[in-house]
Amino acid sequence: MPAAVQHRRTRNSRLVRALAAAGTGVAVLALPLIGATGASAATGTSTPATTTAGYPNNLDGWIRESLAIMAEKHIPGTYNGIYRNIIRESSGNPTAINLWDSNAAKGIPSKGLLQVIDPTFNAYHVAGTSFNIYDPVANITAACNYAAARYGSIDNVFGAY
Repeated sequence: MPAAVQHRRTRNSRLVRALAAAGTGVAVLALPLIGATGASAATGTSTPATTTAGYPNNLDGWIRESLAIMAEKHIPGTYNGIYRNIIRESSGNPTAINLWDSNAAKGIPSKGLLQVIDPTFNAYHVAGTSFNIYDPVANITAACNYAAARYGSIDNVFGAY
């Protein structure tokens, strides 16, 4: 193409592309957190902004509420340890269920934010939390109680447990 006809890109268009790419990256990183809030416009229902305990009804709030319960019950664990394991296990989806691993083959699939099987959830359930394995706070707290008994803390878990 002759030089006179070639399209020239301005610095502004490069800047716009760079900002768009950066914004896309931020959106991709935020998707697990946004998706975990449970907003459900398709069903016509909405998720309350806070839990019954007054924490934000999202991944951050669920972890913080669990940590408060864990502190009362002397269950060790940190925000970072819980968050790291949740992202690895369920990407922050409180209704995640694993239907393909060895537990699922035995009829006891892993469920919830920290992918706990029913017998483990029942054995390590923490008083004062829901008996629903999909309840984010109950799932986190029971999983951390189990991890504390088996590994010393959820902070010591770096793979499937």
